[in-house]
Amino acid sequence: MEMITEALNWRKSSYSGANACVEVARPAAAVHVRDSKDLSGPSLEFSREAWTSFLAEVATGSLDLT
Repeated sequence: MEMITEALNWRKSSYSGANACVEVARPAAAVHVRDSKDLSGPSLEFSREAWTSFLAEVATGSLDLT
């Protein structure tokens, strides 16, 4: 079943500038991520567990995000 991502409540960090931003939507079963410069483009879908693990890794600084 394909979800209509336009209907999701997309959020972007207030720390984001004009470029290189992502938006995140969190409906009940999954987390969606998309490029904020391409709103009608594809989005990535992650399980809540995978997203929570990713955020924990970012918070600890163990990922090289450069």
